Amino acid sequence: MNMKVACLQMDIAFGDIEENVKRAAEQLAAVMEQEPDVVVLPELWTTGYDLTRLDVLGDVDGVHVKGVMSEWAKAYDVNIVGGSIAKRTDDGVTNTMYMFDRSGEIVGEYSKVHLFQLMDEHKFLAPGSDEGQFTVDNVPCAGFICYDIRFPEWLRVHTSKGAEVLFVVAEWPLPRLVHWRTLLTARAIENQCYVVACNRAGSDPNNVFAGHSMIIDPWGEVVAEAGEGEEMLVGTLDFAKIPEVRRGIPVFEDRRPDLYK
Repeated sequence: MNMKVACLQMDIAFGDIEENVKRAAEQLAAVMEQEPDVVVLPELWTTGYDLTRLDVLGDVDGVHVKGVMSEWAKAYDVNIVGGSIAKRTDDGVTNTMYMFDRSGEIVGEYSKVHLFQLMDEHKFLAPGSDEGQFTVDNVPCAGFICYDIRFPEWLRVHTSKGAEVLFVVAEWPLPRLVHWRTLLTARAIENQCYVVACNRAGSDPNNVFAGHSMIIDPWGEVVAEAGEGEEMLVGTLDFAKIPEVRRGIPVFEDRRPDLYK
């Protein structure tokens, strides 16, 4: 079985929700000419890192953007890993990812567990506490957000439960591009699964972002990689590779979880 995935590596207008929805819609329409099975957006794609205004910009219970992405999924008959948005609730604002199936139904929701203090996320966002498991076209998957990839034990929680594709959405800065590429490759190799990572392009008042969205196979080979600018990255996942790699090096059979405490 194969799955074609597309990452919308878009520049994000700082704090301008209407403009960002317009940009995403245009990129989605363009990439659908390549008939992907899954489309992935970047982290906080509606607002960018306008953290100090998320209490105003945040989407109350995600209602508005959930409606937009659900309509996109139905209109194009495509699964959407909806990057993440600032979800505003009575308990604060979370950095939340929604996943939609081809009929526009939500099949998963994940709020970023690890908040990045270096960019002051902990001052403006509340951490999530739930796992990111979901299914796309009968394939077990999991979703993660940016800083999460520095916590291999968190990703292993999901692959030990069967996840075969790790979707990562991010606003990863350019100065740490080497970390981005290395960590993503390591997560694919150690979990013997696919990693599909969608980063943003461009800059905001405080950061320049790395782009370089990536699709990496279970052997750690790069299937496709974007540059630094806006780009629609498309690649195909071949799921026959996962059991092949796991038979060759049976990491999951040789684990000693009784010692990992």
